[in-house]
Amino acid sequence: MTPSLTALLCLASDVLPGTLPKPTIWAEPGSVIPWGSPVTIWCQGTLGAREFRLDKEGSSAPWDRQPPLEPRDKGKFSIPHMTQPDAGRYHCYYLSLTVLLPPSLLGVHNKPTLSALPSPVVTSGGNVTLRCGSWQGLDGFILTKEGEHKSSWTLDAQRRPYGQTQALHPVGPVTPSHRWTFRCHGFNRDKPQVWSAPSDPLELLVPGWFPDTPSLSVQPGPVVASGENVTLLCQSGSRTDTFLLSKEEAARPPLRLRSKYRGRHFQAEFSMSPVTSAHSGTYRCYSSLSSNPYLLSHASAPLELVVSGEGPLTLSLHDSVTSHPQGYTVENLIRMGVAGLVLLGLGILLFQAPHGHGGTQDAARS
Repeated sequence: MTPSLTALLCLASDVLPGTLPKPTIWAEPGSVIPWGSPVTIWCQGTLGAREFRLDKEGSSAPWDRQPPLEPRDKGKFSIPHMTQPDAGRYHCYYLSLTVLLPPSLLGVHNKPTLSALPSPVVTSGGNVTLRCGSWQGLDGFILTKEGEHKSSWTLDAQRRPYGQTQALHPVGPVTPSHRWTFRCHGFNRDKPQVWSAPSDPLELLVPGWFPDTPSLSVQPGPVVASGENVTLLCQSGSRTDTFLLSKEEAARPPLRLRSKYRGRHFQAEFSMSPVTSAHSGTYRCYSSLSSNPYLLSHASAPLELVVSGEGPLTLSLHDSVTSHPQGYTVENLIRMGVAGLVLLGLGILLFQAPHGHGGTQDAARS
């Protein structure tokens, strides 16, 4: 039997200085290759990579450079015939806009918006669509995932009416194993290295992992007129650090308030002053602990708020007890209605009085 000679490939990955996650490297058909056999080394990074590099330990120059394969997230390095000089330890790198961007060019454009559709509150195992948007007519967006599991995506913008552009990107399945925090940058095609300031961070929240179910109530009531002051009260008998108020089908993050202990309950008051019809909708309350702020309790029972009429939209949050006028607008309308009925009644009596007197005189003459 002829002895079989093999070579060993040791594979490692890294990323050039920047904020990109480390790439993944592997060899096909494996890292132990017979002499003379072909082998392919793969290096996979994030979408939008510009170049992949493969270095071999002990070599002064890069062993090979390759452009990315579609969808521009991995590079392919081929060795047609394995020889002894090819055996060794290899390192994989990749370049991206994130690496090439000078910090001085950040913030040239206004920051875009970042929202989650239909909501940033996502059940475990669920999917969500992230939306980057801008009113500056930007051509593209860079969506980045922060934290331990970093990723980035380059997205083409879609044109919307009135000069607005947006890009949608699906994310999921969402799991509670780590935080899901995202930011969005915008750019134009003629200067792709010039990025906007980052959007506000958007964190996906996973409900049902904190053993608590808070209650949600409203004052003065669930049906109010436009212009009134409304307070939504979240309460829980269990210790909690934060309450979150979520509106159904709202792409923006839930409102957050620190809890306060009052009357044997932890609570937070969300004040809307004054309300308009835009505040109408279904609300739910969640609680969370500061140790894992992205893991939420079970949702409270839904609360339907109905606001009639139109008015300016302002929303303020107060974490202290405040006194609220109790339905001044409704009371004024009632008073005006009663006064109008009284005046109408007096007018009818005054109009009928002369006619009634004339009719009596005619009856006397006959």
